[in-house]
This record gives sequence, C-alpha cells and structure tokens, in this order.
Amino acid sequence: MGDLPAFLDALHANRSTLLQGLLTTLQATVYGAALALALAFTLGLAALDRRPLVRGTSRAIVEFFRGTSLYIQLFWLYYAMPQLLHYELQPLFCGVVAFGLNYGAYGSEVVRGAIRAVPPGQREAAIALNLTPGQRLRHVILPQAWVQMIPPFTNLLIQLVKCTPLLWLISVTDLMTVIQQLRDRTGETVPAYLTLLVLYFALASALTLLMNALERRAATRLGRRPTRRTRPRKGALEVTP
Repeated sequence: MGDLPAFLDALHANRSTLLQGLLTTLQATVYGAALALALAFTLGLAALDRRPLVRGTSRAIVEFFRGTSLYIQLFWLYYAMPQLLHYELQPLFCGVVAFGLNYGAYGSEVVRGAIRAVPPGQREAAIALNLTPGQRLRHVILPQAWVQMIPPFTNLLIQLVKCTPLLWLISVTDLMTVIQQLRDRTGETVPAYLTLLVLYFALASALTLLMNALERRAATRLGRRPTRRTRPRKGALEVTP
C-alpha cells in the first residue's frame, strides 16, 4: 500500500492547500447544485406548459444537455467558448456552469415527473376552492411534489460531487488537484488515491445526511410521517401556508 505514514505527513504539512482544495470542491458543488436546481424548475415547469413552443424549447434544451457528455461540455466552455467571445472565462465558473447545465437537464425530468405524480384529486380540489393557477402550484402541487423530488435530487447531488474531479482537467485547484500534486511529489500512488476515496465518501455521506434531514422536514411540514411514503387520499386537499 506504499508508505502511508509518509504520505499522511506530507498531507499534514500541506493542510492549508488541502483545505483550499476542499473549499474549491465545495464551492463547485454548491454553486453548481444551485444553478442546476434553478434550471431544473425552470425547464421542468416549462415542459408542462400548454404552449407547444415553450414545451418544445424546454425539451430541446433538456435533450441536448442530457445527450452530450459533461466532459465535452466542460471543455467547450473552457477552451472553445473564449475563442467565440474573445474573453477568457474563469475555470471555476466554467465548471459551475457545466455542472449546472448538465444536472439541471436531468433535474428537470425529476420536477416534471414529480408534479405529474401529484394525484388529480388535489388539483380538482384546489380548483373547487377557486385558487388561481399560481396559488394551486405554490400551495398545493409543489409542496407535495417537492417531497417526491428530494430522493432523486439527492442522487443527482451525489453524482455532481463525484464529477467535481473533472475540474482538475481545466486547471482548477480542487481536492483532486491537490492530492494529485502530492502524489507526484511523494510518489505514493496507493495512499493518495485511497485518501481521495475516503474524502469523497465523507463528502457524499454528509450531503446524503443533509438531504435526508431536508426530506424529513418537508414530509413533516406536509403532515406526513417521514418514515412512510404514502399518497394522500383522493380528494383530500393538502395545502401548505
């Protein structure tokens, strides 16, 4: 397994650089996830619009970013886009945009499916209460759909974290880059990549726990038991303030 103690000593000696790399990875994850969430709701709701042009545009965008490689999207933003704009983009910014576009496209399908999964009786009851379309969406449909969105969103978030090592390909000093530099300096391959496995597993586990807590909170606000995923009875309106 190589000289693990020697590698850990080198890791400790460069702990400030390691923390900076970890911070960069977290920034890419958080900013990329925020952009992806915004795009997921925008494209997901557009896919349910009655107007064919809006639905078609949303579908075209989703299929494009789902059907092309994140690797190529990242390289396009970092290497090709500056030649078109005659302006060099920041590497981290390119990474955040690529993550947001790619995972936002996948997330839009989660939003669309969760909204469609809300029982029709809920919409009918909301209409009977004379709620406007915006009120129906905000107070009745989205709160129920949100609980169903969180588990697949959790999966997408973990996938996003695991894709952040791609940032080292565009010269971003993230966690992967720092460990790779230590590996090159010490020559310890096994300890270096073992450390990476542990660190990324810890990040994924922490995010999973956070998302699980968010799911429990959302279910509790909706009046459901967090441990049981049950659909409301048909015609029993669920409204959140």
